Amino acid sequence: MFPISLTLADRRVVVVGGGAVAERRTRALRDAGARVTVISPSLTRQLAQWAEAGDITWTARLFAFGDCSGALLAFAATDDAGINAAVVVDARKHGVLVNDTGDAARGDFITPAVHRSGKLTVTVDSGGLAPSFTARIRDELAVQFDSRYARAAATLGALRERVLAVVPIDRRAAVMRHFAERDIDDLASMPPGAVEHEVERAVDTLGGVRPSELATLVCATRASALAMWQTRSVMAQLAGGGIPSTVLSITTKGDTVQDRPLAAIGGNGVFVKELEAALRDGRADYAVHSCKDLESSLPADMVLAAIGKREDPRDAFCSEHYATFDALPAGARVGTSSPRRRALLRALRPDLTFHDIRGNVDTRLRKLRDGDYDAIVLAAAGLKRLDLSATYTVPFPLDVLVPAVAQGALAIEMRAGDERIPKLRPLLNDPQTEIAVFAERAFLRTLRGGCQAPVGAHATYDGEFLLIHAAIASADGSTVVRGNRRLTTTSIGEMEAAAVSLAEQMLAEGGATLLAATTDEGRPGALAGTLFLLPRTQERPSRIAAALREGGAEVVEAVDGQAALAALAGRTPSAILFPSSASVRAIATYLAERHGARPIVAVMGPESATAAKDAGWPPDLVAAAADIPSFVHAVTHFVLEHTT
Repeated sequence: MFPISLTLADRRVVVVGGGAVAERRTRALRDAGARVTVISPSLTRQLAQWAEAGDITWTARLFAFGDCSGALLAFAATDDAGINAAVVVDARKHGVLVNDTGDAARGDFITPAVHRSGKLTVTVDSGGLAPSFTARIRDELAVQFDSRYARAAATLGALRERVLAVVPIDRRAAVMRHFAERDIDDLASMPPGAVEHEVERAVDTLGGVRPSELATLVCATRASALAMWQTRSVMAQLAGGGIPSTVLSITTKGDTVQDRPLAAIGGNGVFVKELEAALRDGRADYAVHSCKDLESSLPADMVLAAIGKREDPRDAFCSEHYATFDALPAGARVGTSSPRRRALLRALRPDLTFHDIRGNVDTRLRKLRDGDYDAIVLAAAGLKRLDLSATYTVPFPLDVLVPAVAQGALAIEMRAGDERIPKLRPLLNDPQTEIAVFAERAFLRTLRGGCQAPVGAHATYDGEFLLIHAAIASADGSTVVRGNRRLTTTSIGEMEAAAVSLAEQMLAEGGATLLAATTDEGRPGALAGTLFLLPRTQERPSRIAAALREGGAEVVEAVDGQAALAALAGRTPSAILFPSSASVRAIATYLAERHGARPIVAVMGPESATAAKDAGWPPDLVAAAADIPSFVHAVTHFVLEHTT
């Protein structure tokens, strides 16, 4: 026999049988966090209650070959030796470990007697020779290992986190042995606030084990399981270099509002702004983000101090019943909160229905298991970091479902000018990932798109070459503009320039029109409170004015300078829009007489840019393409970025 402990959290386990033995096995499996499927024509009262509450899945029939497929473990727990033997055969056919409760020798493993106290687990096994004696030993141990041991184990867990953060790697084992040998009552009664002091005292006691001379830094992070995993990985890297950290957990707007799509609560920055506020007011020294959550341009007082090595950047198809995306039936419900994923997936399968899904990774997988969706699409990086998956988890090819900008990479954000950046950066930064991410962000910035725009861009190394794949999609997926570049340079500046060139090319090839119609900032009401001055040289209705008004803006249309002065009545517009050089000349008197705060000046093309500059009003914005959709798109993004 070889004893082993398995992590069953969120793993599928099959129990065949509905009697008292099956109930005992199911109880233990539920306590361990497993997803239990019970197969039996009938159930005990307790099993039926669990099934009704949704705590287990009940398949109300006799066992059939194939039932063990996809499970981690299987239990043959009926009172029929023939059925139990069939379960063993089926499990082994599908590579599943099996326990036969009626014949221990026939299965692959046995279940020991277990005593749990908090996270402390004690097991007793006699190899099946004397089950009653095994139970007696377990009960005697339960008296010895009472709740004090659970509290002591919890204290050791907190001490371990602190040791990992501040003690050099070659000395951590000695410090943890020191704590493990402490009196149980001392450990059980140690208050959480004493952990830092106890670690420092321990290193003094042991001698030669010195915590970092640097002051402990504070890391701002979201509280989700994935965010904490990412944060702890960064803290461990810093600790390895002698820089200790503690965590400041922050709840963001994106975490608190779960009943609406991200675009409806602000889209860009909903997982970031509160963390930046903590940096700004000095509560935190650095913040760890999923880099894809960042807007394409940081606030002027913030910098990306480092970009961590990228995990798998792909999007992953997840389903409990369908092996591949292609296997989904027409009309299947697919959950995703990303406009990019939705648009690109619609391009592949317009016959499917797509629905918003919010929540952390484990929450979304639970909704999938509960049958709310036939499939969901998640970032492969998050699944791998948390060691989670669905029954079927299949990544999409990078050039089919182009990832979000910076997907899979970690960003370490700090205050601009922080003198500690040169010390942290060598410990955290991955140069190749940084070059790729900066190129992707330059691409997105050129499109004036945010992290919720239907845009994908991914740069990756192929030997000495950097390959950039990009896509811009319409919301319904009916049109997708794709592009790619292959580069040999290793300079961030040159990579960014190439990404900008690719973005401009794709805008001119139709991307600008798609973005003008689909970006979140173009939704009704986004421009509420903004005032535009639009000079007119033609009598027909203005498509520019109509589009901006649909976004909630007030648009003053004026045929000359006097009309502009009268209509504005002393108000300062958010922006003056020049679709042509003639429109600049039309309000020349207004421009000459205008004083006070200077509005944003936006022009459609190079001729209007020259005319505006000659009139003393050099443009702040020149649209990427000289057409109305590109102009409206560029103006909307620029004004929202600079006036909100």
